[in-house]
Amino acid sequence: MREAGWQAVALPGAEVALAPDWLDAGEADAWMARLYADIPWETHRLRLFGRELDAPRLSCWIGDPGAAYAYSGRRFEPRPWPSSLAALRERVEQACGARFNSVLANLYRDGGDSMGWHSDDEPELGERPLIASLSLGARRRFRFRRRRARGEPARPGDTLELVLPHGSLLRMGGDTQRLYRHDLPKARAVAGPRINLTFRLTLVR
Repeated sequence: MREAGWQAVALPGAEVALAPDWLDAGEADAWMARLYADIPWETHRLRLFGRELDAPRLSCWIGDPGAAYAYSGRRFEPRPWPSSLAALRERVEQACGARFNSVLANLYRDGGDSMGWHSDDEPELGERPLIASLSLGARRRFRFRRRRARGEPARPGDTLELVLPHGSLLRMGGDTQRLYRHDLPKARAVAGPRINLTFRLTLVR
C-alpha cells in the first residue's frame, strides 16, 4: 500500500479528501477478487415513497456485535467480519486516523446498478460522521450536490462530480453529510463490476 496521498476536494463547508491511488493496481486486483468471494452478498429491500423495492445493487452490512444500522425503513443487524475485511479495516483506520466498527459493502454488478441521491446522516452515525469509502473495480462517477431548502433555486456549482478509480479511498467528514447529498449514477457504458466499502463508526446499542 502506498502512502495515502490525500487530495482535498473543493466542497464549501465540507471536509472531503481523495487518495486516488491508495492501493496500487496489483493489490487492488487482489482485494477485489478476495472480497468478491468472501462477502455474503444479498439484495436489500428498501422502502421508498411507501413502496418496498429491491436495491439496485447487492450489499452486506458487516460490523462489531451490536452495530446495527437502519436506513430506508429497514434495520440491518451486522454480519461478522470476514478475516480479509477485518485486516483491511485496520489499514483504512490508519490512513484516516479514525476508528471504524462497521462497513456497508456494496457490489455494483455493472453500469446498470446505481444509488440515488442521499446523505449518510442516520442517527446511529452521530452528528458529524467520518466515512471512508474504498472503491475497487470499474471506475464510476460519484457526485455531490448541495442540500437546498424547499423552494430554493439551484445555483451554478451546486453539484460536483468526481471519478473514483480502482483502489481509491475517499474520506468524508465534518459537516459533509449535513450540507450535501451524494449519488452514484448509472453508467451504461460500464460493463465491469465495482465493489465499494464505506467504513463507519456506528453507535452500539
